[in-house]
Amino acid sequence: MERMETFPKIISVDDHTVEPAHVWRDRLPSKYRDTGPRIVRAPLKEMTFTGGKFAPEMGGPDDAGPLADWWVYEDLHRPLTRLDTAVGYDRDEVRLEAITYEQMRPGSYDVPARLADMDVNHVQSALCFPTFPRFCGQTFTEAKDRELGLLGVRAYNDWMVEEWCGPQAQGRLIPLTLVPLWDAELAAEEVRRNAARGVRAVCFSEIPPRLGLPSIHGDDWDPFLRACDETRTVIAMHIGSSSKMPSTSADAPPAVGSTITFANCCFSMVDWLMSGKFERFPHLRIMYAEGQIGWIPYILERADVVWEENRGWGGVADKVLRPPSELFAEHVYGCFFDDAFGLKNIDAIGVPNVLYETDYPHSDSTWPKSKEVGEAQMGHLPADLVERIVRGNAIDLLGLTPEGLWAGTRS
Repeated sequence: MERMETFPKIISVDDHTVEPAHVWRDRLPSKYRDTGPRIVRAPLKEMTFTGGKFAPEMGGPDDAGPLADWWVYEDLHRPLTRLDTAVGYDRDEVRLEAITYEQMRPGSYDVPARLADMDVNHVQSALCFPTFPRFCGQTFTEAKDRELGLLGVRAYNDWMVEEWCGPQAQGRLIPLTLVPLWDAELAAEEVRRNAARGVRAVCFSEIPPRLGLPSIHGDDWDPFLRACDETRTVIAMHIGSSSKMPSTSADAPPAVGSTITFANCCFSMVDWLMSGKFERFPHLRIMYAEGQIGWIPYILERADVVWEENRGWGGVADKVLRPPSELFAEHVYGCFFDDAFGLKNIDAIGVPNVLYETDYPHSDSTWPKSKEVGEAQMGHLPADLVERIVRGNAIDLLGLTPEGLWAGTRS
């Protein structure tokens, strides 16, 4: 068994972009200039994060709170926060605070600076989730003006493909787009529009009913799922894409939710395995960003037992035709950045179903030591398996070049 001599260049399937102030200002019709997403600098009056709920309050001109840059959109006021972009700060200095663009690391929003920070971190390529739209575009889904919301989704996608992943990125940034979640037909159209220009991944909610949307157990999402199936577009679900992080009580401190961040992914994966969708759409692939992987073996074991022993009364006998663990092996990918336990049990998960990430620039990020973290946790694995986990699986899943780069419509 050959051990790794050098750690492979990382392809991170879960990083984040902080959108520059001009994204919607430059791409929306002029009539939406005063209602579309825009940046306003204003004081922070109050901000709390308890029970998994984030609640900021924007101050007025006479308030004395610290100045922050706020995204303002219809009635929404959301500040940039240190949790959005914490890299470069000591962990003990990362607090719940509102900030301006000048107070964040430029790699959060600037492509050349991002590439430089990727170089520091031994990262070759990265797939980036949004910040202001939230992890699956909930911001636009919750908006009142559907016409503006659809334009907002499309503007983000155009910026993602043409600028963030444009020529400056040299193929090292991999596009991840949004869909209008309130209309599955429109969502399908947007999947196909972006697939035509080489996009191979789309954001989705881990538990749609928590957003007031249909579950995946009915037929409501079928147009969207069919579009993903036919275009080989990966459905990417990030922790928190249900608009509420797991918690136990309204007064639980954030540390409780931070410890159980995987819980929504766990619930979601069981939903998908018991939905019958993988039988109907055989080319569907889903991935769970930042969900870690150590919990997966037991869930697969339990799901198989339930399917074997209880499928008759469990409502799945006529639609889930194979053991859930087999469906997982063909359709589901877990993503991790710091999970020594999961790596010790990698055979029970399946090497082909595991992807690596760095979570730049969030507070959990392993930047700038993702290589060192990976070496410490994967040192017991053969070199070829490390290569698969760190980059090979992502290349295959996302249709990258053999060198691990996004090639647009050529991919």
